[in-house]
Amino acid sequence: MRACVVGGAGFIGSHLCETLLKDSCQVVCVDNLSLGRKQNIQHMFDNKYFTFYEVDASKEKELEQIFKIERPDYVFQLAANSDIQTSAKNPQIEYINTYTTTFEVLSCMKKYDIKNLFFASTSAVYGDKENVILDEYTSNLSPISYYGAAKLGCEALINAFSYMNNMKALVFRFPNVIGPRLTHGVIYDFIKKLNEDSSRLQILGDGKQIKPYIYVEDLIDAIMQFKYVEKPGVMLYNVGAEGETSVDDIAKIVCEEMKLEGVHFCYTGGRCGWNGDVPRFRYSLKKIHDAGWKAKYTSNDAVRMTVRDNIRR
Repeated sequence: MRACVVGGAGFIGSHLCETLLKDSCQVVCVDNLSLGRKQNIQHMFDNKYFTFYEVDASKEKELEQIFKIERPDYVFQLAANSDIQTSAKNPQIEYINTYTTTFEVLSCMKKYDIKNLFFASTSAVYGDKENVILDEYTSNLSPISYYGAAKLGCEALINAFSYMNNMKALVFRFPNVIGPRLTHGVIYDFIKKLNEDSSRLQILGDGKQIKPYIYVEDLIDAIMQFKYVEKPGVMLYNVGAEGETSVDDIAKIVCEEMKLEGVHFCYTGGRCGWNGDVPRFRYSLKKIHDAGWKAKYTSNDAVRMTVRDNIRR
């Protein structure tokens, strides 16, 4: 299989590229390196089955040229703005890096008759529904962040392109993904802050925000297991890990793993870390569990492993 991974130098994308190569695929990696990093994929440059294009996938002509040359069998669309706090200040980031990129990817697939797609969506499409068990059939999707809105718009585009062009699309909605090569998020921020000042730690919100965290290895395993959809249309799954971890617990785990004692936690206050943050949600994994997949690591396992991964870095 010739696979095109759009956003392949990013945190999740680079791990996916590695796994696809191990699975004897030819991998075409596309990334503009705005959030992705060349160091994430540099170890693959000597592999004759790996090709890297430093290209902005939101630019129609540049992306089309890659599709014309490479003619992939399968497209993994992971290119997006994954730093939600940044786009909260500038929503145009989501329009370009998330929504427009997905539209251009789908347009190239249509032009070159490529039928297989994986799309990385998010639990943020559900919005702030603390007392609702969120499953794939939850109605009234009402994202509260620009990031969630752009991802939901992308899902709508994928539905339309799949119907109009007989595409087979796998869409995963997942919460926070963590692990080696993390570039942002609460664990990354806490480690950075404590490296600068080990006596105190500023925590956004009240520390009671609680969410499931999935280890990147588990997410990649699920992508590989479900990547082929049998019939034209969209196959949608919630993907995540068992359990959930609070921000306070993450702070404690980081301090434990960094062997720091007596750190003073300072809270900014409020139930949310920032405007557009969903402080808590109840996430159903029944559909993907019934289909035969479960994460190897719990949320707490994933957090502790990620802290260790990123302290050693």
